[in-house]
Amino acid sequence: MSETGVHSSAIHERAQKAMGDAHLQEAYRSSTLRLYSHRMGAIGQVPGFEPLRERARELKREVMNHLDYYLAQFADSVEREGGKVHWARTAEDACAIVKEIVRNAGANEVVKGKSMVGEEIELNHALEAAGIDAIETDLGEMIVQLSGERPAHIVAPAIHKTRHDVSDLFVEKLHSTRTEDPEQLTAIARKTLREIFARAEVGMSGANFAVAETGSVVTIENEGNIRLCTTAPRVHVALVGIEKIIPRFSDLGVFLRLLGRSATGQKLTSYTSILTGPRRPGEDGPDEMHVVLIDNGRTGALADEKMREALYCIRCGACLNTCPVYRKIGGHAYGWVYSGPIGALITPQFVGLNQARELPFASSLCGACREVCPVKINIPDLLLHLRGEAQERTPATPHAGEVVSERKGMRLWAWAMKRPWVFSLGGAAVRLGIRWLPSSGGQGSKWITRLPFYPFSNWTKGRDFPEPDPVPFRERWKKLSS
Repeated sequence: MSETGVHSSAIHERAQKAMGDAHLQEAYRSSTLRLYSHRMGAIGQVPGFEPLRERARELKREVMNHLDYYLAQFADSVEREGGKVHWARTAEDACAIVKEIVRNAGANEVVKGKSMVGEEIELNHALEAAGIDAIETDLGEMIVQLSGERPAHIVAPAIHKTRHDVSDLFVEKLHSTRTEDPEQLTAIARKTLREIFARAEVGMSGANFAVAETGSVVTIENEGNIRLCTTAPRVHVALVGIEKIIPRFSDLGVFLRLLGRSATGQKLTSYTSILTGPRRPGEDGPDEMHVVLIDNGRTGALADEKMREALYCIRCGACLNTCPVYRKIGGHAYGWVYSGPIGALITPQFVGLNQARELPFASSLCGACREVCPVKINIPDLLLHLRGEAQERTPATPHAGEVVSERKGMRLWAWAMKRPWVFSLGGAAVRLGIRWLPSSGGQGSKWITRLPFYPFSNWTKGRDFPEPDPVPFRERWKKLSS
């Protein structure tokens, strides 16, 4: 299967494969648990963390309700500071713009800082097809590029790799001396990239935030590679999704206090760069600064009053680290660049629900993602909304062993719940029928080992089902209440 494009239909197959890989399971378990624990410690040190989340949500709502105004203000501010703004409606438009900038710079090689929107528009593939080498400089991105893979996590692209995997990869691809010491592995990557930074004519970055008031592009990182990408080469290209706009410079503090803590449990990341136009006389930095504002499906999401809330996301990855589904099936199972709960929301918005139909169903709806989201996106509610839309447009095909479709089953359940005598009769029939089903355990702790009919049969594929009590709850409640 190609690594490009969305393949949500294969999520079940990929999930099964991931869950059967003990090595991968341990990598995801340990890494997400560490990030989650760090976040818990970091937010506990911030008095008024909840009001801070509320303020961030209000700011995002303000931007989305007036996005045309703030985009125009941002573009004017960038031009005023000497930068150039490009508008890209689609991924193809964005790639074409970047290729033209690189050709005009006379370059055949670019260095890139971490950018999810760059992954989204498949920029590396487009540049490669045009004979331009795109070299990832973030350590995690560098690892997945050498592996020929996609990022497995929004913040930690190589979260699925252990240091043993990275050691093997560097020996194979960089011909380095074998070591599993993280500092030595980092030193190998640094030595490889330094020479490339020194000769690169064009550097690319994404943007964590874009300030409308000042025309500034803000990037945050821990490795310093984005700072090198945006200042060492003669030309800087910033890829900015249009939802990254924030209104005022004074609003930046709200998001900086939330993002680092939610993503990695840091008060602030090691580097925060605020890039406003190309260099002035007497300064270091690029001669040219280009900002590519990318839509690629975002205005479609904005037009949907219910789903525009998904555009509030600040890409911290906290929802991934807490999601029981992501922790088990991993990022690659989702089939595109955005994974986890937020990926299940925004991927259908960007590529169309028909193509990403299965993703909204990849959730237990436990609500953990909503609890940790720094801008309080109601992810479970939006996932339910998408599920309803998906079922309306393309009803799911019947499963093997399914006697009654899910829709008819839920209608039957609702009908029975409104008629107590039917509900009681159905319960009695179930308690009578299970006597003939395979079971284990003794009196008081009996377990059904195999249930017939989908979806009940799916439950006992992986675990036993507790036998219902012979006395219905309603009868016991009557006795307790009398």
